[in-house]
Amino acid sequence: MLTLYDYLPSQNAWKIRLLLNHLDIPYRTEIVRIFEGEGQRSDFLAVNPTGAVPALLLEDGRTLAESNAILAYLAHGTRYLPSDPFGQAKVQQWLSFEQDYVASIATLRHWTLTGKLARRAPALVDRLRRVAGKALAILDRELETRTFIAGAAYTIADMSLFAYVHRTDEAGLALSDYPGIVRWIADVRAQPGFLGTVYPYSIDPFSGGELP
Repeated sequence: MLTLYDYLPSQNAWKIRLLLNHLDIPYRTEIVRIFEGEGQRSDFLAVNPTGAVPALLLEDGRTLAESNAILAYLAHGTRYLPSDPFGQAKVQQWLSFEQDYVASIATLRHWTLTGKLARRAPALVDRLRRVAGKALAILDRELETRTFIAGAAYTIADMSLFAYVHRTDEAGLALSDYPGIVRWIADVRAQPGFLGTVYPYSIDPFSGGELP
């Protein structure tokens, strides 16, 4: 059985839970208390050298880290990753966009929900807000032309982007000016096997501290 190294408030880990739920794949969970330093234990660093979650332990003992890489691995040969090279490349295009642009929303959300925003340099916060605004504008424009981000079909690119985009309000950014995104959020939520549970940082009393 697969083992998912998880931290429940992480939306990057949620991506993997979502796909596993879509695919109805059983797995066991190993919680990593990242704010208590468990990500820096030598045994976990052997699984993921960055000490971050999610990470996946395969049945044969091999390990894989980084949420988008795990999504691509699990989705191979399924309806959630196109079989043709161009379709796969389009999905990869938007997975890269998620890492380059949507990560700004993830960071702002984390700082806002854990009380760290006031401790950050205003110039840095402003820069992240500009990047986040650009990301939302691009996604909204693209989603006005098609149902899902990589084409007509729902793929892991949508799952990856959705994880933080649908929580944009928690980053202090409103979605009301982005009707394409709002429509897309509803379409993703309507997918069979959608996983609606999101865990707040408030379940972890240590989340207000800095990562070791």
